[in-house]
Amino acid sequence: MVVKVFIASQSGSTAIKKKQQDVLGFLEANKIDFKEMDIAANEGNRKWMRENVPGEKRPQNGIPLPPQIFNDELYCGDYDAFFNAKEDHGVYAFLGLAPPPGSKEAHQAAIIQNGEVPESDKGDLGNEQHLLIAAEDQPEENIEILHNHFEQSTDLNAKEEEQPESEEKEEAEPVTEDEEEQPVTEEEDEEEPVTEDEDEVDES
Repeated sequence: MVVKVFIASQSGSTAIKKKQQDVLGFLEANKIDFKEMDIAANEGNRKWMRENVPGEKRPQNGIPLPPQIFNDELYCGDYDAFFNAKEDHGVYAFLGLAPPPGSKEAHQAAIIQNGEVPESDKGDLGNEQHLLIAAEDQPEENIEILHNHFEQSTDLNAKEEEQPESEEKEEAEPVTEDEEEQPVTEEEDEEEPVTEDEDEVDES
């Protein structure tokens, strides 16, 4: 199986040239075997490319522009699809090729196939991811239990963080009430007998 990249060597579009260089440069840097299929110099290449790009992958005007990528006769995608695959570390899968051993994509493929994570990588995972990884080997009933346990633990942590603030507020309120209310009530009690004595003196 050979990767074929259909390009236009004499394209007047700067954007197309940059996209073609990006695809070819990536394939060369990663030592992926490929063939350049020039549609500008070979009418047969142009015709074959246009006929073999699936209808749902064609642009609105119906004419697919280079670069277009195939694996033999199997259509892989255009530049946008290639770019997205590169960002997701999935170019080999995009091209229909087996990723080289030790590569990040090979590592991800092993996780998807086996549901396993090497011990060296587990230290970087959060609690929720550990639970999810463990849940892959468990019956469906246990998966819900693991999720509920994780949610409860996070709720408890959140409540513990909130408690000190609420305690401080509760302690602060009675202190201000005592300071404001006590002097006022004592003054009122002292004033009442004074007014009564003055009334009695007047009556006599």
